[in-house]
Amino acid sequence: MSIPPGVSALLGDEGSGKTTLLRLLSGDLPMQSGQIGVLGVGLPSPALLQGDVFWMDLRLPEHDENTPGQCWSALARLWPDWSEDAQQSGCEALQLTPHLDKRLNMLSTGSRRKVGLVAALASGATVTLLDQPFVSLDQASIRVLQAMLNDTYRDAQRACLIADYEPPMHMPLAAVFQL
Repeated sequence: MSIPPGVSALLGDEGSGKTTLLRLLSGDLPMQSGQIGVLGVGLPSPALLQGDVFWMDLRLPEHDENTPGQCWSALARLWPDWSEDAQQSGCEALQLTPHLDKRLNMLSTGSRRKVGLVAALASGATVTLLDQPFVSLDQASIRVLQAMLNDTYRDAQRACLIADYEPPMHMPLAAVFQL
């Protein structure tokens, strides 16, 4: 598998292995064999992991007691290229500003996921792996997120892989992988 620059889709039915593949790509699960290619370069899994990969459960269960700002501060320490500007613009674009003083366990599922999506966009990671990023978002937030993903991954040195059941509407895709 070779993930090209830009936004790509990983498609499959329930139980087809989308999340498992994302976990393998992130290094969260060990690979048994094979190679992963990123931006045209074949790498063994540990090299990819060192290459700065964003992957997490967008529900952020480990951050229940934190506010969005506390969550982002903790996550910013994990990615050296974290962008405060991207964090701020993502927060505003996804309308999280009214929720900044609330703990994550007080937020709706959609708002919690937005906090995780802002982290993904702000991380500066070379490769971002997103598992069903549009779940629990309203149509306006979906359109905003799609525009932000298109802008963020326009860079030829970055890639985003979105796992979902269907390809995202109104988004040009660099590649589509079907499971």
